[in-house]
Amino acid sequence: MDIPLLTHLYAEHIKEVERRYAEILLAAKLDAVVIHSGSLKIRTEFDDQYWPLRATPHFQHWVPISQADCAIIFVPGKRPVLAWTRARSVWEKPARPETLHFVAALDVHEPDGWESVKALVPTTGRVAFIGEDRSRAAAWGIDAALVNLPELIGPLDRLRTRKTAYEILCLEEANRRAALGHEAVRSAFQAADRSELDLHLIFLGVTSQDDPETPYKNIVALGEHASTLHHIDYKKRPDSRSAESLLVDAGATYQGYCSDITRTWVKGTGATLSTFTGIVNGVEAMQKRLCDAVRVGAPYEKLHEDAHRQVGDILREAGILKVSSDEAMAAGISRAFFPHGLGHSLGLQCHDVGCALIKPKPENPYLRNTSTIVEAQVFTIEPGIYFIEDLLAPLRQGEKAKFIDFSLVDALSPLGGVRIEDDLVVLAGGAGNAHVRNLTREFLPLGGG
Repeated sequence: MDIPLLTHLYAEHIKEVERRYAEILLAAKLDAVVIHSGSLKIRTEFDDQYWPLRATPHFQHWVPISQADCAIIFVPGKRPVLAWTRARSVWEKPARPETLHFVAALDVHEPDGWESVKALVPTTGRVAFIGEDRSRAAAWGIDAALVNLPELIGPLDRLRTRKTAYEILCLEEANRRAALGHEAVRSAFQAADRSELDLHLIFLGVTSQDDPETPYKNIVALGEHASTLHHIDYKKRPDSRSAESLLVDAGATYQGYCSDITRTWVKGTGATLSTFTGIVNGVEAMQKRLCDAVRVGAPYEKLHEDAHRQVGDILREAGILKVSSDEAMAAGISRAFFPHGLGHSLGLQCHDVGCALIKPKPENPYLRNTSTIVEAQVFTIEPGIYFIEDLLAPLRQGEKAKFIDFSLVDALSPLGGVRIEDDLVVLAGGAGNAHVRNLTREFLPLGGG
């Protein structure tokens, strides 16, 4: 990473964040805001251990610190204050940030514990608080009525949908790191029989992450486990028979920003594997077409609906469907094979905020991005095809059964399913067009096979 470039872009990022926060505070008739990094949460009432901190994303929009009881204090027209509290626990010390590129742009204080943050909080005017721990707001003298105001949180969520150059640089680095892990896992899978736990640990090792540092729990699914969309119950030993398919949905973080990448790989020979490989290649080609179809001003939900038509085409070409893709979509059959949304906003959270402000159509209940595409958005494109018996069982009965070759479905089911996912950033383009930068394929060109 080019640290001077990171530092420069961060300074520009902070200027933009300050400007937008000032506008939002003015509209909400607020004089200042205190953003809490978060408090440690106890794992259970019957123990004395705590979960690793997931910092408040509004806090990390300002600084890449994952430490409890820190705060950003912003008063429009004044230099932002970072209260970077000294950790006093003798049991654990929080990890230091990877770089200190952010300190020059802020007024950094090091209060001796969270209680001392109160001395930095403005005592006049309407001071809002953002954070989960309302007890901290009370201790710092902030009115309970000004905690997590919808008229503040809503605009700040919308602010995060369009990324600055600094944020895009961080997302790029998160993709680069995750790509190293995916390639290492692919090589290990192709070379020998490995357990899901082995492959998960390989990913963590190559990306230099511990579990709590990943954007989400890695999905590592051999064979039929890929039919569980969020499979995280890793088998700890290789299968008694060689697993012939692997789906890995895993990312990395950099300065708080997430990557979210999925790849599906196949090994072995035979007629069933040849058909499944054809489906993998079909999803790969479809995914690329959907990425190429991104346009400024177009509704993201249209891409989702186009994906369903293309899923029907792939299923028909594989011999699974006996009807056209339009008929399959009209009958709701495609949704049994592709039940989730096409993608979601990406940033400081894996499922980032601000792009699902309106409800999707009833037939698309799990779509997490319903926005109109604009420049500087970052989102995923992740179509898939799965063999999920709970969704297929109703189709085995009644009129729709004749549309599907269930003998072929049963032969393919032990291979689980396919998903290909890339992270895209929408850059400036002409009217109605967009230049789309695929952050993932810059480092991991192939999506499956």
